[in-house]
Amino acid sequence: MFPNVPLYPGFVMPRGGNMQLTCRKARLLCVVIMFNICICVLMSVKWNRRRHDKDPRKVRIPSERFWRPQIASESFWNKEQQRLDFLYNPIINSALSDDSLVVLPDWLNDTGPLNPCDPDYRVFTQISDYNSLPQRFHDFLLHMRCRTYPMLINQPHVCDESPFLLVVVKSLIPHFDRRQAIRETWGRAGVFANRTVVTVFLLGNTSPLDNFPDLLGMLGHEAKLHNDLLQWDYRDSFFNLTLKEVLFLEWFSKHCPLAQYVLKGDDDVFVNTLQVIDLLEGLSDNKAKDLFIGDVISNAGPHRNENLKYFIPESVFVGQYPPYAGGGGYLLSGELAIRLYNASQQVVLFPIDDVYTGMCLRKLGLAPTKHSGFKTFDIDIKYRSTPCIYRNLVLVHSRKPQEIIEIWPWIVNPELDCQ
Repeated sequence: MFPNVPLYPGFVMPRGGNMQLTCRKARLLCVVIMFNICICVLMSVKWNRRRHDKDPRKVRIPSERFWRPQIASESFWNKEQQRLDFLYNPIINSALSDDSLVVLPDWLNDTGPLNPCDPDYRVFTQISDYNSLPQRFHDFLLHMRCRTYPMLINQPHVCDESPFLLVVVKSLIPHFDRRQAIRETWGRAGVFANRTVVTVFLLGNTSPLDNFPDLLGMLGHEAKLHNDLLQWDYRDSFFNLTLKEVLFLEWFSKHCPLAQYVLKGDDDVFVNTLQVIDLLEGLSDNKAKDLFIGDVISNAGPHRNENLKYFIPESVFVGQYPPYAGGGGYLLSGELAIRLYNASQQVVLFPIDDVYTGMCLRKLGLAPTKHSGFKTFDIDIKYRSTPCIYRNLVLVHSRKPQEIIEIWPWIVNPELDCQ
């Protein structure tokens, strides 16, 4: 009745009384085989899912809600920055066209005066210790949103020849001697090592509150004589150095966008211009594009001691500072300077200018690069009168006008043997 037909390799259906027992064994073996097949299928599915998860082209759907209502910071600057981050968010911008998609938190509607250059009287109530802060904070916070000031002296054609290097010096009106020392030495406009160099000085205005004598007549004469002054009508103070930075970047984007590189420095630094040009000429195109080098400060935060020059209260700002180059001087590409200007529109003005520039760099996803040739905290006192030391430096802070004039010949004198 049952032929000896193999059901699987090595198995033959027998005849006789053991038929029932043999059938049970066959069924058990089939179950084992099916179980193994299921295991293989499950392992294959798991392996394919793991490959799917690692595929960078796939978008993972989060298991929890990732959009949570934004809560306003207790610190005034942080709250203002949150507002800009919200408004410049590209996803939110596209959704704002449909009022049904985005409901703005109430605190985002607290925008202050319609004219950003009108005093922002919200600070009286939103900064708990406002009345006890130094006067410089009052001035800054009341006008923190204003970025538009009349230009009193302009040089719209100073970059007509598309300079290789634009030297930009932050100065104050009374510092005539410092500017002249720079013109006669490292900031001399013209041709250095076959490269065109242009120099401009950045100035604000004096305020009766600062008790400066009337020097505008002398300044007008200087402007006509040298054609290298840029002046805006705002109070030139320490906290307004950030404003000076933003106004310059705007000017640069309009009047000097083809300058290849920009060297920014204070009017009390010494710069080895020949070393700067030599450094720049050796750069690859990739390094030149995002170039921003200086004496970099990392892992820093605000000082809470109100007796210090760099004091920032918690009511104004909380958090760590991004890496930033000391404001005494740094070097960047002209292309990056234009991108910094665009980024600055999305960063609230901060009262410390070099920190603010670091914030703008971070907005671009960049950070400054430390260069050993920048000495914004000076060099060891025993080396300050050694001529050959300055041959390998890019920038050193600080030096008096007489010292700048003394050091410059050490740089350009071909007879000085520094081997």
